Amino acid sequence: MNLFGSNGQPRVLCLDLGERRIGVAVSDLLGWTAQGVEVIDRKQSIPWLERLDQLIKEYEVTEIVVGLPRNMNGSIGPRGEAVQVIAEEVANHTSLPVRLWDERLSTSAVEKTLISADVSRKKRKKVVDQLAASWILQGYLDAHRR
Repeated sequence: MNLFGSNGQPRVLCLDLGERRIGVAVSDLLGWTAQGVEVIDRKQSIPWLERLDQLIKEYEVTEIVVGLPRNMNGSIGPRGEAVQVIAEEVANHTSLPVRLWDERLSTSAVEKTLISADVSRKKRKKVVDQLAASWILQGYLDAHRR
């Protein structure tokens, strides 16, 4: 597998792990912006790790960021612990570096943005996980670009 994207730049993929759905975003070739890619339904017939493999190959991903839900005081609760276990599973499965990134308030921020844009509840449900992954990845990219 090529370690860099087509222009020699590493690409980062982000996962916003939910119990039912996984939001996916990927960095642009310059590593400056995050774009939502899709939402993986964990209950679909194709195993989600298999779909992840396809996305890693398609986007020539060299690193994965996983949103880590923390409590408002910074501690990690049961959801965060579950995400840590899945992140380790992803690291072992892909052999890529997996970074945990604080996702506090990402979903609520995305929800507020969609509501202010007058997006219907039905449409919000379809895109919120993907946009949350973009939000998380953009924060990661911004912090690492400085």
